Amino acid sequence: METKELSINDYQGIFKALADTKRLELLQLLSQAPGEAICVCDLTETMEMAQSKLSYHLKILLDANLITKEKRGTWNYYCLNPSMLNHILSEELCCLFRGPAVKAEKCCTN
Repeated sequence: METKELSINDYQGIFKALADTKRLELLQLLSQAPGEAICVCDLTETMEMAQSKLSYHLKILLDANLITKEKRGTWNYYCLNPSMLNHILSEELCCLFRGPAVKAEKCCTN
């Protein structure tokens, strides 16, 4: 999923992925190791949840392109996808959904 040409359905998947406490906790954990991948085995211990449940949440974050996965031997390692996160938090995205209410705010100055 490219960050430049996302559809409304893509945004729906992204915001749905962000609308869960456990997935937000996962993103927070991954953000504490910028540029470093974290093993799923370490995430399982830290999150205190079964690996199957953790894998479910990680898959949703992967499908939304909010994180990336790297396989090393038998373990998967995860890290944030900074380009997607920067896009989601950008003023550009705010302007994409610009309407009369948003135009009144300083978010979109064009």
